Parts: sequence; structure tokens; C-alpha cells
Amino acid sequence: MAHLDTQETVQSTRRFIKKAMQLPLLELEHEQILARKWAETQDEKALHELTSAHMRLVVALASKFRNYGLPMADLIQEGNIGLMQAANRFDADREVRFSTYAGWWIRSAIQDYVLRNWSIVRTGTTAAQKSLFFNMRRLRAKINDIGSNMTHESRDYVARELGVRVEDVERMEGRMEGNDRSLNATISDKSGDGNVSEWQDLLVCDRALPDDEVGEKLDTHQRKNWISDALENLNPRELIIIRSRRLTEETVTLERLGDELGISKERVRQIEHEALGKMKNILLEKTNGDPQHAGLI
Repeated sequence: MAHLDTQETVQSTRRFIKKAMQLPLLELEHEQILARKWAETQDEKALHELTSAHMRLVVALASKFRNYGLPMADLIQEGNIGLMQAANRFDADREVRFSTYAGWWIRSAIQDYVLRNWSIVRTGTTAAQKSLFFNMRRLRAKINDIGSNMTHESRDYVARELGVRVEDVERMEGRMEGNDRSLNATISDKSGDGNVSEWQDLLVCDRALPDDEVGEKLDTHQRKNWISDALENLNPRELIIIRSRRLTEETVTLERLGDELGISKERVRQIEHEALGKMKNILLEKTNGDPQHAGLI
């Protein structure tokens, strides 16, 4: 979000505007000469004269966007960027006045600045969103729809006029009605106890506290060590069965393990049960008989 104008910047902007309005306009022929000098020889003096004569156009277009709450000085600065872009792209041989060509670039630069800085949330990225943002208030005023919420008829009217969907109108209405609010803004003390809270105090974080996260990591590491120790006490056949049945994403069937080990699937089930019992006893010893940790397997 942009900062508000200070007294110093307001005075500086006024001096700039006054000076811009006093600069003389250019005749068509002289304008084309200056444009060709800049395009062909990069004559900076010609560029300065060409753009200075059109500063009043920047001021005029910037003033149309003052109601968006952004500093006039910034609007003019962005307009000047658009003016320079126009000067770099202007073709004098097309016999079009520079002001006509530059107006589009100046307006586009200012509009992009407004969209970037009007809210900390990106307001418009598509052509439909930009059209809604810059025309909705005008169209509402045209049909005297001045309430806080638009009527269904008003939304339909705006959608038809701008060639967008009613859903797009509803979304933009919500964005334009919602104001940015600082998380450090204070909440009024209704209890009268003198305690002042901020909006950020009401935000709920679903993440675990740092102490809990560290504790969980340590516990997980310890559990892995316990299970590794328990696995070391199994014989090779028990280890194969436990790994295949308990420690893989795709559990191997009893029948398949029986075929691989040359035993019946019932025998595999018995060995698995015995191995789990052996591991459970080992975990109980390491955890001082805590059944919660013994249930890891």
C-alpha cells in the first residue's frame, strides 16, 4: 500500500502541476520533428521538449484516479513512465498526434499502478477484472445504485454493460467493499479492564507450538531406535516376515510369503504373531512397561 501524501510532497506536486500547465503546446509539424530526432538519433533534448509539452496530459489523466486514495505525486510519476514508453514507441510517419497515442500508454501505466497498490490483495489480473474495477462505481452511479450492497438488477446491468459474468461482478463487489486492515490495529476495550488487544491476537494458528514440534521430533527419533533394536532380536525368517508384512507400503500376503519361504501360510501367520510378541516384550522393557509405546507395532 502506498503512503499518504505529506505536506511537503503535496506542495511539491502543486509546483510541478503549475509548471506543467504553463509549458506551451506543440504544433503538429514541430512535434513530428522532435519525435523523429528522438527515434533516429536519440536526441535527448528533443525527447525532453516532446515529453515536457505533454506533462499536462499526464496531470489531467492522473487526476481522474485521485479517488482511489493514492498519492497524486505517485500517480503522476507512473503517468510519466507511460509517457516515456509512448515516446519510445511513437511513429511520427503515421500522422497521428502524439497526445492521442501517448494517452493510452499514460492511462495504462496509471491503471496498473492503482491495481498494484489499491489493496495488498491483488485486485485485478484479467481484462474483465480490470474493466470492472475501473468502471463499476461509474455504472452504479449512472443508475443511482448508491447502497452498500448492489441489487440483483444492478449486477445484471453492470455485467451487460461490460460484457462480463454476473459472478465476476459479485466477486469484484466484495473486493471493493472490503478494506485492508492492519494486523496491529487495536481492538476497542469493551471490558473496561484496560487491556488493549490487536487484531493479530485473534488469529488462530493450527500449527503445533515450537516446543511440541521439537518434542515430537525427539519422540519419533526415539521410537525408530526402539523398533530398530527390537528388529535386531528377530531371527532371519522372522525379520523377513515382519518387514514384508509391517514395514512396507504394500503388504505381502501370507500365501506369497509361504511360497517364498517354503512353508504354509498358516505357519507364516504363526511366525508373524510370535515375532510381534517378541518385539512387544522388548519395547515394554525399554519403555518401562508403557503400553502406549509397546503398541507401536
